[in-house]
Amino acid sequence: MPYTILAKKQIISLTQFVALLSIALLAPIFHQQLITGTIVNAVLLITTVLLGWPVAITIGTLPSLIAAAWGTLPSPLIPMIPFIITSNVILIVIFFLLKNKNYWLAAGSGAILKFLFLFATSTTLFTFLWPQKIAASMANMMSWPQLYTALLGSVVAFLALKMLKSIR
Repeated sequence: MPYTILAKKQIISLTQFVALLSIALLAPIFHQQLITGTIVNAVLLITTVLLGWPVAITIGTLPSLIAAAWGTLPSPLIPMIPFIITSNVILIVIFFLLKNKNYWLAAGSGAILKFLFLFATSTTLFTFLWPQKIAASMANMMSWPQLYTALLGSVVAFLALKMLKSIR
């Protein structure tokens, strides 16, 4: 009997992982930063709650890489991929560390720190890589929209987790 329970838990976890990974990987096809970022951030928070921070970090590394491979990430943003991944790790870890105290504190703190990291790194990096006009445009994509999508993703994740809790 314990084998069946363990197998059932593993199947549920694997199914959740595949579903959440699929959503995160398909998000870039929308070609809209507000939609894509909101979906990816929501998936990262949901994954952290359901499967743990290591699995969330695994998922958090893939959307930017896939977007670059599919050509949906603007080419001037390709040098930002390691920083985007790091910002996802920041969101996940801060959220994980604080989520048991208060969901909104955890999600808000993670979103703000993610935004600050991306804003600082993109402003610095793009100043060295691109002409001023392009640098300003690319840095803008890595600034306030990142905060908005992380906060919107937090709301989506909260609602999804509430719905999942009600059907368990």
